[in-house]
Amino acid sequence: MNTTVSSTPCSKSAPAELRALAAVGLPMRRRRIVALAALLVIGTLAGVPTPALADSPQASITQMRLEEADDGIYLTAQVQFELPLGVGEVLDKGIAIYFVVDAELYRERWYWADRKVGSATRHMRLAYQPLSRRWRLNVSSVPIANAGLGVSLNQNFDSLPEALDAIKRVGRLRLADRSEVGDEATQPVQFSFRLDTTQLPRPFQIGVAGQADWNIVVERSARLALEKLK
Repeated sequence: MNTTVSSTPCSKSAPAELRALAAVGLPMRRRRIVALAALLVIGTLAGVPTPALADSPQASITQMRLEEADDGIYLTAQVQFELPLGVGEVLDKGIAIYFVVDAELYRERWYWADRKVGSATRHMRLAYQPLSRRWRLNVSSVPIANAGLGVSLNQNFDSLPEALDAIKRVGRLRLADRSEVGDEATQPVQFSFRLDTTQLPRPFQIGVAGQADWNIVVERSARLALEKLK
């Protein structure tokens, strides 16, 4: 939503909130900031969509499924991305990279905002093992530190493409108990996938800051039909 705040007095057609701001003797620069914030709030309450954070061009979501099992509700997803050259060079030096998946499940409420009924996070650490010449992927529900690798699931791959394929397949994220979900035909879900540079060694965090190659992120909000898990 593009919004232009004029420096001239507000007209009678402007919202009452903006006319009230003009009547207060606020400095012009501060008045513009407050007025813009007021317009964003008015637009949100009126159902006008506001701009979302843009996905990076390197990543996309090709599939999302919400599945019901006896022990809960699960989300599976398929993410597509190409590993930039700069990230691959860091991996070749023996530095691990990290990916994080977040998912949230909501229950719709007609009288108020949807209520979050469940969530899940998955952390993935990918590193090259020079001695074995293989790629190791650690998967955990908590942030992975070098001292905490024992709490993660480990997989080894002969090639980098095989390891990346495993990262792109986000399978069976348990979001909630079945009792938490209503009988609606579809359920609101939020999903995000990102390359997490905050877990890199400190010198590399500084070096990659602001580099577009490291901005691998994609987010989606969708209403998904609840499928019976076979």
